[in-house]
Amino acid sequence: MANADTIQLGTECFPVRRTPKLGLRQVDFTFRDAQIRGLEQNPQTKSRWAAMARSGKKVMQFLRGGRYVANVVDGKVTIYDR
Repeated sequence: MANADTIQLGTECFPVRRTPKLGLRQVDFTFRDAQIRGLEQNPQTKSRWAAMARSGKKVMQFLRGGRYVANVVDGKVTIYDR
């Protein structure tokens, strides 16, 4: 997502916002009729994803219905099992 103000998925554009408390980037979008939120990984947590973010990797978490469903680290997608 870099420092973009919007992202484009197919023919649609979605605004990139910042979370109020920590200023993490987030974007809400529709994918295959599902509402998804992409959220920049908070590097200050204790997870392995946060450790990757602290090391300089670009980490995004993806949520559907408030549950984490996937993440992307430097372009590599990991989908969580249900």
